[in-house]
Amino acid sequence: MKKFLKIVLIFILIVACILGGFLAYMTLTKEQPANVLDVKVENNKERVLQPGNEFKVTTFNIGYAGLDKDQDFFMDGGKGSGSSSKEQTEVNLKKMLSFLQNENSDFVLLQEVDIKSHRSFDVNEHEFLKKGLPDYASSFGKNYDTKWVPVPVTKPMGYAEGGLSTFSKYTVQTATRFQLPGMEPWPKRLFDLDRAIVEHKIPVNNGKYVRLVNVHLSAYDEGGKIRKQQAEYLKEYMNKCYQNGDYVILGGDWNQLLSNVQLSDPKFVKERPEWLVELPKDFADGGFQWAVDPSVMTVRDDVKKYVEGESFVTIIDGFIVSPNVEIVNVQGKDLKFENSDHNPVSAVFKLK
Repeated sequence: MKKFLKIVLIFILIVACILGGFLAYMTLTKEQPANVLDVKVENNKERVLQPGNEFKVTTFNIGYAGLDKDQDFFMDGGKGSGSSSKEQTEVNLKKMLSFLQNENSDFVLLQEVDIKSHRSFDVNEHEFLKKGLPDYASSFGKNYDTKWVPVPVTKPMGYAEGGLSTFSKYTVQTATRFQLPGMEPWPKRLFDLDRAIVEHKIPVNNGKYVRLVNVHLSAYDEGGKIRKQQAEYLKEYMNKCYQNGDYVILGGDWNQLLSNVQLSDPKFVKERPEWLVELPKDFADGGFQWAVDPSVMTVRDDVKKYVEGESFVTIIDGFIVSPNVEIVNVQGKDLKFENSDHNPVSAVFKLK
């Protein structure tokens, strides 16, 4: 009996040492990004925006080209941790690129774009998209860089490096990454995204600027506490930019309910997942306007593969713009979640 207990204790000690060593390695190698970072703009253009002229912006969370309709995800209650294969990753990427080419927007804001991740078989998705969109200036702001995510235990998500890709047919004077506030407790923070926005300063021929911002807020923070901090930061940011005389357009994946169209549906209320919180009611105060299409759901629940009419769907993707930006129209694009767990949204704007 004593020998058995000794073996058990030795085993527990070995496991504890391995786990402790792993956490120590993750802690020592985790780099906290600076609050403000310059982002390189490649293939810059010479076109300049003019007040009164219409232009189109598309936002699309591409789900690292791994969350197509047949996939689930462990953080939503499923079992999956990545794309089903490299071939499927490339198929998803090609089809989403084809959509973007046909949409022919003036600006494109993409989220969950991997450059080297185990979950997407090391496909450099930003480079792939950049080559497929040669008429655009491009930038990439990293918001995920982790050495190893050890869960699910049977099929770990592994290393991940990804972020926000932005494409522009107009000249971009500067691109800047701003770190968002809020941090998960240790050790969860070691495996979490470094949430950020990427601002693009787009000159207008009247001497002002459009502050075009690619947004991807936190998703699984308990009670939405971190998202509340991020919303407060963004509210202060966009009001400051507007008060300085600029035009402001924030677009992306907000990971918060952007439309009240489902709130009167008992089925929605019953099935609504815990992570789906609402933005503060005063977020758009000061004349800011939401550009959201209430007729097209933009995200599905990843607890299981997508089944139309059965899977939980809602609206968390869209834009908010300052009072000096006119919303001409907004269209959610119902792609049936074929290649991503999100649907894109395109909006046409005009500067006043």
